[in-house]
Amino acid sequence: MTALSEYQRLEATGLWRDTEDSQRREVLVSLGDATLVISTLSDTALSHWSLPAVHRLNPGKTPALYAPDTEAEEVLELTEPEMIAAIEKVRNVIDRARPHPGRLRLILGGAASLAIVLAGLFWLPGALLRQTVSVLPEAKRMDLGRDILSEMTTLAGLPCNDAAGVRALTGLARATLGADAARLVVLPSSVPGSAHLPGDIIVLNRALVEDYETPEVLAGYLLAEDERHRMQDPAARLLQEAGLMATFRMLTTGEIDMGHLHDHAARLLTRTTIPVSDEALLARFAEAEISSEPYAFALDMSGETTLPLIEGDPMRARLRSPLMPDASWVALQQICDG
Repeated sequence: MTALSEYQRLEATGLWRDTEDSQRREVLVSLGDATLVISTLSDTALSHWSLPAVHRLNPGKTPALYAPDTEAEEVLELTEPEMIAAIEKVRNVIDRARPHPGRLRLILGGAASLAIVLAGLFWLPGALLRQTVSVLPEAKRMDLGRDILSEMTTLAGLPCNDAAGVRALTGLARATLGADAARLVVLPSSVPGSAHLPGDIIVLNRALVEDYETPEVLAGYLLAEDERHRMQDPAARLLQEAGLMATFRMLTTGEIDMGHLHDHAARLLTRTTIPVSDEALLARFAEAEISSEPYAFALDMSGETTLPLIEGDPMRARLRSPLMPDASWVALQQICDG
């Protein structure tokens, strides 16, 4: 390390003592190459101080007091402003050039803290939600579904419960979705087509059973809703809406405020259904061996926006036995008359 070139061989007088008990003596101080040289006035060297180790004993005060290091007994007293300014400038340059472990630790600590905060903001909620949903028992899901359905009935009316219609609805569910089909519930109003609840409950608008001539339309709605269920777990949707604290409480206690269930029920009755891709939906129609054309025209009477479902109908030019007997379909259409 060398002194700044503009100060090399700068000289000034000062007072110096070599031990704590010795008398101060006037000396000549020279700012040299990497050292501070202390000499007698007759130019006999008394001491050499390494500039990187020079320590200011009284920062900001005059006369300035210096020592060769933090533990030395030697003390140099200077009053010459130019020499003081030169030593301070050289010390600042040296200080900036040397490594600062504490500063690095502070920067790394700040970066780590920021990373933790960002993780808390962006990663933790999703991770907590996934963990909670993954460990949620089926019995708890069924409880949640029943509670949400109860809240929905306070807003949309009691479920339609004509006995013959309920039997027909159960038969249609199994014919469309298989033996482990979801429980279907028809509400008299307000449901936007269909909605899936935790515990594998599908809520339907009565218009789906009353306004169409064939059960294939309702079957299409069931397939679309079941595909949405594959896209997003209804319990995850509930907890996502309820928020981080409600999710944490569900994970730790298995409980959730009824207010969250009421709000979720109200959203389900007014929300717009999530779109399902034509490719995925056509695959479901093909698997169930059900025509997609009636469902497509129910969504859009002109067929313009649902043309892929019409042209891709997997049952086109194929025969299949009726989805359900006419008598059962009639009973299902009267499910809300009981």
